[in-house]
Amino acid sequence: MEEPVIAQKSPYGIKMESGKYAWCACGKSAKQPFCDGAHKGSEFKPMIVEITEQKEVWWCGCKNTKDKPFCDGSHKNL
Repeated sequence: MEEPVIAQKSPYGIKMESGKYAWCACGKSAKQPFCDGAHKGSEFKPMIVEITEQKEVWWCGCKNTKDKPFCDGSHKNL
């Protein structure tokens, strides 16, 4: 099983508008924390998330969270 690339060892805190977003699961996207298609040819696929209201979201940057796609502090153990 392939391991994701650690994009950064901290979360991406972003004020989000309501809508659907594709979170990068592979860590290779140049548009972190969102997918840009860099996973093609691998076993990874982006995770589609619907945000229903404007709010700040803490997206996982290390790609090792157990609460995908949101940060659970796993980066502290890397």
